[in-house]
Amino acid sequence: MLLNVYNRFPVNFVKGEGLTLIDDKGDRYLDFVSGIAVNALGHAHPKMVETIQKQAETLLHVSNLYYNEAQNKAAEKLLEVTNYERVFFCNSGAEANELALKIGRKFGKQISPTKNVILYMKNSFHGRTTGTLAVTGQEKYQADYRPLIPNTVEVEFNNVAELKEKFNDDICAIILEPVQGEGGLASATPEFIAEIKALSEKHNSLVIFDEIQCGLSRTGSVLYSDQLPLKADVVTLAKALGGGVPIGACITKGRANDILVPGDHGSTYGGNPFVCSVAFTVLNEITTPEFLANVQKMSDYARVKLTELQAKHPEIEELRGQGLLLGFKLKDEIAAGDFVKKALENKLLLVAAGGNVVRYFPALIVTEKEIDATMPILDQVLTALK
Repeated sequence: MLLNVYNRFPVNFVKGEGLTLIDDKGDRYLDFVSGIAVNALGHAHPKMVETIQKQAETLLHVSNLYYNEAQNKAAEKLLEVTNYERVFFCNSGAEANELALKIGRKFGKQISPTKNVILYMKNSFHGRTTGTLAVTGQEKYQADYRPLIPNTVEVEFNNVAELKEKFNDDICAIILEPVQGEGGLASATPEFIAEIKALSEKHNSLVIFDEIQCGLSRTGSVLYSDQLPLKADVVTLAKALGGGVPIGACITKGRANDILVPGDHGSTYGGNPFVCSVAFTVLNEITTPEFLANVQKMSDYARVKLTELQAKHPEIEELRGQGLLLGFKLKDEIAAGDFVKKALENKLLLVAAGGNVVRYFPALIVTEKEIDATMPILDQVLTALK
């Protein structure tokens, strides 16, 4: 019936409440996947439900041929909390990254016909479109779809020497996840970020941060890059922005604002009243100082508990991530995929990442009680898989 592109788990969910998912048998699961960092406010959040009901009674979709008030409000709010200047709304993270790449390419060609090379990171993940695959540094995603778009060059993440070697005047843009998501939750080092800043200024190149997974309050600040000494020219967002409805965004500042002109880009559904009304509600909830402080508090608490678990189970090689973008790398004797399957059997939802990492992504409204509830399950799974 469905195109065979997913290896699905044998469970059919019919309802959600906060951090709990309920299947068609009535069994309850603790959700520490959150739709892969999408459900920032959990399931069936009352303010989101209210917004959706009200918006459905007025206006779901018009066209970007016209203004709509929900889009204006969402744009104003997003730019206010991120301190960026322009935004384009689309439907997904991949689309946001496609636009960012277009901005980078056109920026370069306005300077020189040879300034069209995009640097990207090994083990990165930026989407599954043919454009974003060309800057996704994982051969398993690229191999069957070559030839990909040309003039993209891979750099090993956090390798300052290789970055210096490959950065030159032909680089129009560099794209990276400041915290890699699907690639295994490695964080950019201060030295690597400092070198990107210096080289992008020297060679007049745009910096693009893909914060689709690490942005929008998951790391305890609205953008993860708020914690870095480098403000990217372009930032791509999605996932948590809609809290579960499909919306992405590409935000720009300074020299990246006016590169594109009418006719250069568009989206039929992007920024329609429905998704923007929900995004406005989500942003209002997740960007307050109190909310962000609690995300960091829960992150600190989860780290303490995971550290205690690691002390008991040396099969956990390393804790990774920032804020509530958490995970742990397992030693080779336990496969992350097997860990996730065994956790599912014990009614805990987790998701694997590259490098034998298990992601631990609760909704941002998680409580100490819910974190505590995962620990006996993690302990049981580790014991069973030894």
